Amino acid sequence: MSSPQVSVLVVEDDPGIATQLVRGLERAGYTADSVAMGAEALRRPPSDVILLDLGLPDVDGMDVCRRLRADSDAAIIVVTARGEEADRVLALDEGADDYLVKPFGLAELLARIRAVLRRGHRTSGGTAAEVLRHGPLNIDLRTRKVTMSGMEVALTPKEFAILECLAADPGRLISRQEIVERAWDEHWYGPTKVLDVHLAALRRKLGDPALIETVYGHGFRLADRSAMADQSDSAD
Repeated sequence: MSSPQVSVLVVEDDPGIATQLVRGLERAGYTADSVAMGAEALRRPPSDVILLDLGLPDVDGMDVCRRLRADSDAAIIVVTARGEEADRVLALDEGADDYLVKPFGLAELLARIRAVLRRGHRTSGGTAAEVLRHGPLNIDLRTRKVTMSGMEVALTPKEFAILECLAADPGRLISRQEIVERAWDEHWYGPTKVLDVHLAALRRKLGDPALIETVYGHGFRLADRSAMADQSDSAD
């Protein structure tokens, strides 16, 4: 299931855990290495997957996650003893692709790695267009820039992922669970109500609350393009 070309960087200050992870990953066919400091992880050449502990001795793990995501498209899996929902939500908002609470089994970790790699392949190989357009909304998948009526809109990684999910098939009703699985993690086991906070922020930033429609009890979709055009014409 893995490939020797897939590289994994373990960011873990406990040498015993780091050694076990590297050995297990190498037995599974991955190229693996480890560092004990957040600063060293930030200096390393990009890896395909990064296993990131939050309790690092030099730099806060959340800050490392944020900076790694800003500089890299690597799949980031947080592996930590912090099991609170607030920590999971914050890490995912800062750009993590998955969140695994210690202790965990190697089989589960390998499954999580395969899952984030599959999602990455679907994103890069399954989308023919690099720019999604919907009325005044443009979403550049390569640069991850969003513009609304020509004005750039700054979005968090999760807000971008939610918008990309909706814009990939405009007009289609997408369930709450599907959006969470696409934007967060297919193994997500927390409440889906976390989506509401991000949708509210997304609507506010886009400046058009009616652009994302809520179909109560079913899910969400982008408003019909023709309806948006009619509203624009009537406004003129």
